[in-house]
Amino acid sequence: MSNLRDEAFWDGPSQEPLLPRQGKRTRGKPTTKAERVETRGRARALQALYAADVRGDQTELRRIATTVFDDLAIDPDERTFASRIVATVADRGGELDAALAEVTNNWRLERLGAIERSVLRLAAAELARNEAPVKVVLQEAVHLAERYGTERSARFVNGVLDAYARKLGKL
Repeated sequence: MSNLRDEAFWDGPSQEPLLPRQGKRTRGKPTTKAERVETRGRARALQALYAADVRGDQTELRRIATTVFDDLAIDPDERTFASRIVATVADRGGELDAALAEVTNNWRLERLGAIERSVLRLAAAELARNEAPVKVVLQEAVHLAERYGTERSARFVNGVLDAYARKLGKL
């Protein structure tokens, strides 16, 4: 590799960048791991929820999700996982929104950004399904909020979902 140096930037001697070792294992898992199907499925569900939210049409959530999933040609396993979350939001959206509104102190759901609102709905639906550990659902939701929103979004989502899970008696 060529010696790339910018004297104004580097204080010390140049060195090769640190790259993950291929083929090495830590605790039985490869050091470079692909995202799990559930993690990718949550991101796909978020895309569908966000698309419906931006269009302002929660009544057509299933149709919008189908269109998003078809357009992205997502993996069948991801689609199955994401579709279950979307179906829960479609079926119980009003109930989930009302429960979330109770724990968003001084914030109406309508005032939140579309990403934050969509992540909260996704996590509330997944908690209602009771198929994944609560801490996994919360961690993944915070990660999605940070990935697609901002660090501030992630902190907000974390606080709301913590209060929501405690209210449900899950934490």
